[in-house]
Amino acid sequence: MGEQCVACPEMSSDGRIIFRAWIAILLLGIIPLGAEWGPTARAGEIRVGSSSALTGHASALGIGMRQGIEARFQEVNEAGGIHGHPLRLIALDDGYEPRRTAPNVRRLIEREEVIALIGNTGTPTAVVTVPIVQKYAIPLFGTYSGAALLRRQPPDRHVVNFRASYREETAAMVRGLLEQGIPPERIAFFTQNDSFGDDGHHGAIETLRASGYAEADALPHGRYTRNTLNVEEGLSVILAARTPPRAIILVGSHKPCAAFIRLARKELPDTLFLAVSFVGGESLTRELGEEAEGVIVSQVVPSPEDDAPALRDYRQLMRDRGLQPGYLSLEGYLAARLFTTGLEKAGPAPTRMELLEALEGLGNVDIGMGSPLHLDRESHQASHRVWLTVIRAGRFVALDWKEL
Repeated sequence: MGEQCVACPEMSSDGRIIFRAWIAILLLGIIPLGAEWGPTARAGEIRVGSSSALTGHASALGIGMRQGIEARFQEVNEAGGIHGHPLRLIALDDGYEPRRTAPNVRRLIEREEVIALIGNTGTPTAVVTVPIVQKYAIPLFGTYSGAALLRRQPPDRHVVNFRASYREETAAMVRGLLEQGIPPERIAFFTQNDSFGDDGHHGAIETLRASGYAEADALPHGRYTRNTLNVEEGLSVILAARTPPRAIILVGSHKPCAAFIRLARKELPDTLFLAVSFVGGESLTRELGEEAEGVIVSQVVPSPEDDAPALRDYRQLMRDRGLQPGYLSLEGYLAARLFTTGLEKAGPAPTRMELLEALEGLGNVDIGMGSPLHLDRESHQASHRVWLTVIRAGRFVALDWKEL
């Protein structure tokens, strides 16, 4: 009997039904195409994707992260790549708008055949990204977000974080304020009116409750709408409070936070302003100019001027690329340094799942940043450390609460 083509008209009735069923499954996306593709799908290079804010109010964040990631990829490529494969970052702009993020992520997975996503920007955009990466079984690594939705317990299998959470950032602020004798009722909040702002606010409220302050939910809380500068209503909520705040914790991006600080200082000249890392400290400083003096910013990476080996490498790469060192690009660089450590461990031609397993298998790992990191199957956040800084003469210095 001669050989028969499985797709030819002579196929049995049952065979044709099975064949058509598989085609339908693939077209409908029930089995995600490319879920197990390795890095050599495109001319031997390892493609890594990113959807982030490269334009709009939050563009400094996406651009900074991209610069740091590209610097690390350049460093690896100049050393011969990952098992001989060069790295390539494919970065798409979503303007910090979730409606643009979803098609970007699908394009990166389906058309660009990336092995993972790295350095995506923001919490609202992560809300639409997580279900997609779960469907396609692809790692989402090092998102520039401290959101709780990226840090579920037990962790979502395909979501791996580099940085500390927003809750850890605002908790560090609250603890410091309380230790300096600022009473809980003198603390207020100004946050972005979405999942990002709520995350940071909840972290502070939980810390206040744990300290014994039962009325934390009643503290003044002003909000603004994402990608706008409509901060006046949020400020009015705080100004209407019975007790004027001694400290205001800000969870937002740099332009609205700068607009808020300018207005608030006219009415509350003796108030402390504390902003989480997502504000982009360098951008906030440029936006405020001299009015940035004394603003406290929490950081999730050490000072770019520290002397740890990875930071020396980072500064040299920034100089070589004609770029200024800063916290944003340093986070991108360090996250990419951890990512490439896992990628190297995954072997010469890993699938997406093999990369994820390699990252989970890192355990205690030293990437030369001067602070310990850890990843395993139960712990998908490498760093939990927060550095509190204050802006002095346009520079960030380690916060000494006693000097405030």
